[in-house]
Formats: sequence, structure tokens, C-alpha cells
Amino acid sequence: MAIHGLSKSQVEESLSQWGDNRLTEVESEGFWSKLKDNFGDPMIRILCVALLINVVFVFFGQTEWYEAVGIAVAVMLATFVSTFSEYRNENAFQKLQEEASRIKCKVWRDGTLGDVPIDDIVTGDCVLLQTGDKVPADGVVIEGEIKVDQSALNGESKEARKLPVPDGESLSEEKSMDFLNSHKVFRGSVVCGGSAVIEVKTVGDKSVYGTIASELQAEDDRDSPLKVKLSKLANQISVFGYIGGATIALAFLFQRIVIHNAFDMALILQYCANWMQLVHDVVNAVMLAVIIIVMAVPEGLPLMIALVSALNMGKMLRDNVLVRKIIGIETAGSLNILFSDKTGTITKGQLEVVTFLDAQGKVYEKSSLGQSGIGKLLSLCIRNSTDAVFTDATDEAPARVIGGNATERAVLSYGSSLGASSFDVKKAGFIPFNSESKFSAATVEGEYSATLLKGAPEKIISRCKAYFDEQGNPVPLNASTIEAKIDELAGRAIRVLAFAMSRGKIDGETLPDGDWTLVGVVGIRDEVRPESIGAIHEVQNAGVQVVMITGDRKDTAMAISKEAGILKDDTDIVLTSDELSALSDEDIKAKLSNLRVVARALPSDKSRLVRLAQESGLVAGMTGDGVNDSPALKKADVGFAMGGGTEVAKEASDIVILDNNFASIDKAILYGRTIFNSIRKFIVFQLSVNVSAVLLSFVAPLLGMENPLTITQILWVNLVMDTLAALAFGGEPALARFMREKPKRREESIVSRAMWEAILTGALWTFVVGMFILLSPTARGWFRPDEGQSAYLFTAFFTFYVLLAAFNAFNARTDKVNLFDNIGGNKGFWKVILLIVVVQVLMTTFGGAVLRCYGLLPGEWAAVVICAFSIIPVDIIRKYIAKSGN
Repeated sequence: MAIHGLSKSQVEESLSQWGDNRLTEVESEGFWSKLKDNFGDPMIRILCVALLINVVFVFFGQTEWYEAVGIAVAVMLATFVSTFSEYRNENAFQKLQEEASRIKCKVWRDGTLGDVPIDDIVTGDCVLLQTGDKVPADGVVIEGEIKVDQSALNGESKEARKLPVPDGESLSEEKSMDFLNSHKVFRGSVVCGGSAVIEVKTVGDKSVYGTIASELQAEDDRDSPLKVKLSKLANQISVFGYIGGATIALAFLFQRIVIHNAFDMALILQYCANWMQLVHDVVNAVMLAVIIIVMAVPEGLPLMIALVSALNMGKMLRDNVLVRKIIGIETAGSLNILFSDKTGTITKGQLEVVTFLDAQGKVYEKSSLGQSGIGKLLSLCIRNSTDAVFTDATDEAPARVIGGNATERAVLSYGSSLGASSFDVKKAGFIPFNSESKFSAATVEGEYSATLLKGAPEKIISRCKAYFDEQGNPVPLNASTIEAKIDELAGRAIRVLAFAMSRGKIDGETLPDGDWTLVGVVGIRDEVRPESIGAIHEVQNAGVQVVMITGDRKDTAMAISKEAGILKDDTDIVLTSDELSALSDEDIKAKLSNLRVVARALPSDKSRLVRLAQESGLVAGMTGDGVNDSPALKKADVGFAMGGGTEVAKEASDIVILDNNFASIDKAILYGRTIFNSIRKFIVFQLSVNVSAVLLSFVAPLLGMENPLTITQILWVNLVMDTLAALAFGGEPALARFMREKPKRREESIVSRAMWEAILTGALWTFVVGMFILLSPTARGWFRPDEGQSAYLFTAFFTFYVLLAAFNAFNARTDKVNLFDNIGGNKGFWKVILLIVVVQVLMTTFGGAVLRCYGLLPGEWAAVVICAFSIIPVDIIRKYIAKSGN
């Protein structure tokens, strides 16, 4: 059949009528859109309320303009850092996706076969498909025959045979599904063997592949566990700040109106009659409430989360983990259950010959096999019983196998590794392998003349009466030994191919008569990645339940899962897709905690399992690489797409595992937990500052004192110092012990009981020492008096406050008594703390009226440093008490 293809005018007509083969790209969220979304962060919203209140007071001249500017800077820094990090990684991801659109296909046009970009293929094009090609569009086979892997679309690992449409037949909807599937090919499938020409019937978004991709864009995202926790914390801080602010405002008015007038009703009425004084005090009370609200809000927390996430996104990329969405990192650390694909994730994703046995069950090492008599015969059989070809390595390209299916490529690679063939032969006849006969045969002539047979053991061994020993001599066969070994290999999920020889010749499709001689059997398997075993063990120790999902048979799935360490004891449950579909949702939820393997799985099983896990309150992760995996990847709390997977799967994911390795998922979980722990450390650090600031601002006015901390000073602490502290905590190393912690529940508070103990200890000690400095005649004597008896005292107090917070950073970064625990893994910590101290020295010396700082003498510095350092022994004592209590 001569293939002409479309003419140029027909291509243009088809393009006009049906469009090209481009898939509508998922609309990438632009920088400004991402920035707008980040303003929805619960902490940012609180800051915006505080900013609005400050702007109003600036308008009425009640506060300085730079206080409102400070809050605005806090908001913009936090949102810009977070937005820029996501935008940068999304651009890196889009570059990966663009590689897919550069594929060129072999297309017949105007009677000539040429290369056409995949996006430019149109309906009616005739495309040549050969082994290894990816089907570019939906179509029908019009010439040749191919076997395709459609697992990316339907999850089925079995290769599908595709034949030309018979003459006079049409692919109408009335035809049976089996008839249609035997002739139609679908975009995203991979050609495993053969060669064929297809006529394109459906392109772009209308293809099956494109339809699934389009449907995914309508899915809604679920709030991440961190967002849930931060929303809860934001609500608590809002309530604390607003109630606290209102209470302090009322207390201030009570002090001014009642206490200041000695509870004398006549004086109180006289005070109230002076409405100018009353309004002035009301305004001051409201201003005090605003100060409390600003002090209660951890302005540096959103920025810290953005910085720590951005820093770790870079580290993760170096470890082959591309984070598309920042929330994906911390969500990985919160996983309770992970549904993982087997092929290419837990296993290597490619078949390999893992063993060779002779008829006596003797296992041969590959290094010695090639020099033995039986090894030379095996090499002869392997090299000549296939239509695949092995090409040796050159300067331009590595050694590789061309043609054949996955099994043939694995066997030929093994045979080629045994060394060059010892026999100069030519093939005189060949019967290719097919799934019905389960064997192949080739007659060779030359230095060694025989028929070489390869196939299923039950088809080969039953015809054998002898076997070759190690020297290559024929010996009478007792089949029971090798059959027992084959059963043993089957129990380890190892497929077996038998090789034999006959002195007869094949006649057309007929095998030679007479008895055959068994060469031996090779065991083939998609090997479990060695690193996956350790990674799975570590993930399980981290409290994450690993469930392997595969299209393999139940016995194969069980063998692989046992070797990988997923299936361990009798309480572990293995279900097939049919068994799963027979169970109600409630039945599955009851069994979910013991579920370890799902065999013969369908794409719908994955989405159902994710949904049921989430309904059970679990944080669910899903790995996948096919179009069929995409709905489950999108639905999961965190979707891990494999770097070698389909573009649709990667678009649906939160994280792309570039090396397709389960060990990289283990790293993603570790990084997620590292980030969560870093956030918690920073919260301890900052809330200790904020709670103490609220206490000081509450008590000082009631005692008739000027507020020891101005809004500008608080913003300095929460922005400048806390921004630097965010860098310090963001560099915390990923410690193996984080993987021994239990996963955090979705609704669990981000501030634990132990954290509250640390926060309250630090805040109360800061308050006590601070009030001692402000009120004690002894402490006041340490500092120079001035006309108002307060300028140098308040300078000393602010410096003490910042330095104490810097010292407390050492307490907050570890729950160990040893403050230098793993500090070597965060070399930037010392530098940042030193920078904070240097900056504070400069502010103390040159801050002036803006920061209310007028410099200190050496003796005053010594007093301030000693008071600030006191937080170190106090918190060490707290840790000892907490440790002894446990």
C-alpha cells in the first residue's frame, strides 16, 4: 500500500476545520495573580487590619508615618518572597514541560516522509510509528502491526496489539469494544514493538489524553495542613490581640478616670466634664490598643515561612525534587498515608535478567558464565532467538538494544554482557515469539547448526529429554529439580524463560521433531531499587503508612511488596481491584489502617482511596506518572509526579520527582518536616518576644509609666531582627531524628504544649527582668540620669530586649539542653546572630529619636548584656525540668 499523506492544501484545510495537535496549556498563574492570592494568608490579613488602623491614625496625626510604613514593608516583603519563590520554580517546571512539545514525528506529506513537530500534526495525517515512539494523536492503524503500552492512559501493564482496519470495515460506534481497541491507538501510548502507519483521527484537546487533561483544570485545591494550622493560630492571635487591646484600652481609661481621681466621684465627674481631656485620653487608650494588636501579631512569621520554604526549595531541587507549589513541601512532612506506584518508583522500572540456572538448579554468576561451555551455548541462543539487535558502544552513543519488547531487550542485554559470540552462524529460519504459542524458534547454520528455542518453561521443558552441563555436554534430564526451582522463583515474583536446542530444523511455523536439550532458564524481573528498601523503612518509621498500588497480579505484587518491606505480617491486607470494588466505603475505611497493597489496580481505585483517606482525617499523598493517575494526583493533599511521566501528570502534581525514585520522596518528607520544625522554632522565638511586649505594654500604663517599647521599636524587632532570624532558622539542617517523629494531625495546633512552656518562660522572664530594669532603683543606678530620668534607661531597656531575644534564639533552635546541638549543620546561624548584634549596636548608638536610642557607655553595655544573657540558664533549667517530668 503506497502512502502519500496529505497535501499542503489538505493540511491547511484540516487545520482550519479541526485545529492542530496542541494541548491547551494549563493557564500558568502569573506573578501578580500569585501575589494577590498570597494576600489571602491569614497572618497577612491580620497585618493588613493593623496597617489600616495605623493609616487612619496617621491621617489624624496620632502616630508617626514611618510606623504605618513599617507594617506595609512587613506585608510586602512576606508576600513578595513567597510569590517570587513559587514563580521561579513554576518557570523551571514550565521549561520541563516545553521539552515535550519539541518532539518531532515521522509524517507522510505530499508522498514524502519527513519530520513534523508534534503540535503541528493535523487530522488526516499519516504517521509512521516504530519501536520506542510515543503515539502523538488518536488514530487508526492503516498499515503494519504494532504492540503498544497504554498504561499511561488505562493503568494496564499488558501490551496491546494493534492491527490495520480490514478492507471494507469501518470503525463505527456499533462495533464491539474489542474490535475498536484492536485497531485504534491513543495519544500518550508508547510503541513497544513493530512498525505501523496510523491515520490521525482526533487531535489536541479532543483526544482521550487531551480530554483528561482539560477535565483536571476544573479541580479544586484543598487547604494544606499548614494553612489549616496557621489559620487556627491567626484566629487565636486575633482574639488575643483584639480582646487584649480592648481590655488594655478600658484598663487605661479606668486608671485615668477612676484611679487617677482616687475613686472620688466628684473628681471623676469634674474630669468627665472636661471633654477635651476625656477625648484626648480616649484617643490615647485606642492608640494603646493598636500598639497591643501590633505587638501581638508576629509580623515576621509570614516572611519567615516564605524564606524558609524558598531556601529549602533550592536544596530540594539539588536532590531531584522540584517543588511546584510551596504548600507541597510542608504537606509532604505532614503525610499520614502514601499511595505509591510500584513500577519505576519502588522498582527500577525496567526488566532485568537477575539469575541463570541450569537443569540441576545451579545458579551461575555472570562473570564466570561467559567462559563456560553452557554460557557459550546460552549466548548463542539469546543472540539468535530474537529480532532485536544489540549495538556496541561508540564514541557517540552508549551500547543499547534496538527493537523487541521489554523482555527481549532485557534478555539480549544479558546475553551481550556474556561476551562476544563464540560461533559464526547465520539465521536460516525464524518463528517470532507470540502470546498464543509462548515460544520463539530460530534455525542457525554455520560453525554451530541447530534450532534455538526460547519460551515459557511449561512449553519448553516438557519436550526436553536432556540438558547441557557446565562444560556444554548433554546429560539425561530429570525435570523435577528445575521445576521446583522455577516455582521458587515464581514466589519471588521472578518470571522465567527457558532456552533449549534441537538438531532438527523448523519448517515454516512448525517446530522440529525429536527430543530437545535444555540449556537452562533465566529469571527476569523489574528489580526493587536497593535504595527504595531503606527509604520505605525510613518513611514507615516516620509514621507514614505506605500502600503500594500496581497493575500486577496479586502474587507478584505480594512478592515485590515483601522484598520492599511494605508487606510484613499477617495483619497486613492485600486487595485486588475487584475485591476493593466489592467493599463499601465504610468497609474500606475500617481496613485502611492495615492496607498495604492494591493489585490489578484501576485508575478509579486511586482516586477512591485518596478520598476515603482524607475523609478519615488523614493527610494523603499519591505518586503517579500516567494520564490515568492525574485525577488522584490532583485530589491528593500532595501529588508526587515522576519526572519521566506524562505532562498531564506533572501538571496535576505539587512536586515532581525528577529521578523517579522513592528515596527522593523520602527526602521530600524529611524536608517537609524540617520546614515545619523550623517554623515552630521561629514561632517560639517570635511569640516569646510578642507576649512579653504585650505584658510590658499592658502593665506599664497601669503603673503610670511611659510605654517602654514604641511601635517603631516593635516593628524593628519583628521585621529587621526577625527577618534575619528567619534566615537563621531557615538554614536548620534536615535531621534524621525528624523522621522518627509522628506525623502531625491535620487539625493539630501548630503551637504545642512544650512550645507554650518555652514561650511563656521566655516571655515571663523577659517581663520580670525588664520591669526590674525599669523600676528598681538599683538597676536605674546602672545608667546615666538625664533631665527626664528616662532617655538612657529606655535606650538600655530596648537594647536589653533585642539582645535577650538574640540569646533566646539559641534556646528556641533546639529542644536539647545542649544549645549547640547540630549547630554545625547551620553555619549561617552564628553569622546571622552576630549580624543582629552588630546592627543593634549601631541602632543603639545612632538610632536617635526614631528608635529612641541615645547610646550607652561600656559599663552600661556590660549591665545590659548580663541581664540579656540570663535567659540562657533560665531556659536550660526549664528544659531539665521538662526532661525529668517526661
